[in-house]
Amino acid sequence: MAPTFRGFTYERVAGTIDHSLLRPELLAAEVEAGCALAGRYRVATVCCRPADVPLVVSLLAGSPVQVGTVVGFPHGSSPTEVKVHEARLVRSQGAAEIDMVVNIGWLRSGEPGRVEDEIRQVVTAAGGAVVKVILENAFLTDDQKVLACKAAEIAGADYVKTSTGFAPSGATVADIRLMRASVSPRVKVKAAHGVRTLDALLEVMEAGAERCGATATATILDDFVARAGA
Repeated sequence: MAPTFRGFTYERVAGTIDHSLLRPELLAAEVEAGCALAGRYRVATVCCRPADVPLVVSLLAGSPVQVGTVVGFPHGSSPTEVKVHEARLVRSQGAAEIDMVVNIGWLRSGEPGRVEDEIRQVVTAAGGAVVKVILENAFLTDDQKVLACKAAEIAGADYVKTSTGFAPSGATVADIRLMRASVSPRVKVKAAHGVRTLDALLEVMEAGAERCGATATATILDDFVARAGA
């Protein structure tokens, strides 16, 4: 039997992580090192900058680690047509997962129908890629978070996600629970921003998150191995 910690196996914990390579100043060598790390630790995906998709696809060829990227990132204010083009382009280049940012202003203005329509267009353009919808909860009321979750589900998205990592605050256990309660079991929840330790990751998993964006991947998973005695 595989070693466990707090009821989780290494495979389950590593398979929750989208290793984030989204900082604007990253060098190509740092992207390459990040992909090597992701493969070594057997995480779910590398979530890279859109311009890096061809490079990351080549680096992860033959690896079980999937290639993810972002659309309308980080502010969500690109025109819908631009988000659609981005989604179609990165999908054609080999991205298997796409994290899109909602139009936060529309949501805060009480226009969830426009948000839903935009998500639907991106889902269609993604051509079968997994689509995660970033709400950017730091700027939303709880009622707006619920409306965004419901819009994402109606539009056909696969995940709702807390944050970009570029707002004043990120994932909280309370938000994960709220988002999990606001969608059906078909839609999954992703935590992002501020999950930097094993304990923090396990807390959001226990609250209902099935993916988590992370930059502290090695620290988190080395700690798991040490504490599980794996």
